[in-house]
Amino acid sequence: MVTGGSRGIGRAICLALADMGLPIFVNYQKNQQEAEATCALIVEAGGKAVPVAAQVGNPEDVQRMFDFIREQNCWVHTLVNNAGIVADAMAATMSHQQWQSVISTNLDGTFHCTRAALSSMTVRKTGCIVNIASVSSIKAQPGQINYAASKAGVMAMTRVLSKEVGRYGVRVNAIAPGFVQTDMLDELVRSDKGRTMLEHATKQMIALGRAGKPEEIGAVAHFLCSPAASYITGQTLVVDGGLSV
Repeated sequence: MVTGGSRGIGRAICLALADMGLPIFVNYQKNQQEAEATCALIVEAGGKAVPVAAQVGNPEDVQRMFDFIREQNCWVHTLVNNAGIVADAMAATMSHQQWQSVISTNLDGTFHCTRAALSSMTVRKTGCIVNIASVSSIKAQPGQINYAASKAGVMAMTRVLSKEVGRYGVRVNAIAPGFVQTDMLDELVRSDKGRTMLEHATKQMIALGRAGKPEEIGAVAHFLCSPAASYITGQTLVVDGGLSV
């Protein structure tokens, strides 16, 4: 299951994991049309995919989603916690809603989905969890105190959880992308400030001189979920084109 799998990085991860032969549950919150489009791409390539709606920040909603999966006589062996939002503002002017909405989706949502998936993984003594963090939790970006805090929490959660569930054969890792060509990045560059920041980052701060592609994050998720990464757990792989070095 890939949360936030309807577009962007989530869609790329869905396609990458489907290429491994895994049936995919594509989670979405509101955009059913895009989730169905992701599923259609997987089916066209010979895979299997089912869209499933849930607001990951709501534990009852997450439980209903996992109940639906069990009703399909399935269980989640590989979970990618990708769902995430931004609500940027400087700390002095950030509203409680801006803070809480980001923490609820990015951090609480990762916890709720992980907790729901672990019961099946630990009983079967196998499983893989990949959390999508962010380079923003490593390299400070003004105006993203809520986002950076949520993603730093995801990275810490990854380390702790790997210690808790390793004995059950469950691996837990994270990916910290930098600037990636997604709708979230498009939203950033709609403002003059955001566009200027991205241009500066691309030309002066990113070693490779460009933003990443969703498929490049999907490829890393594919690796971490594959047997090739069978001895990797508790790690965060930074995939940022050299932004944070």
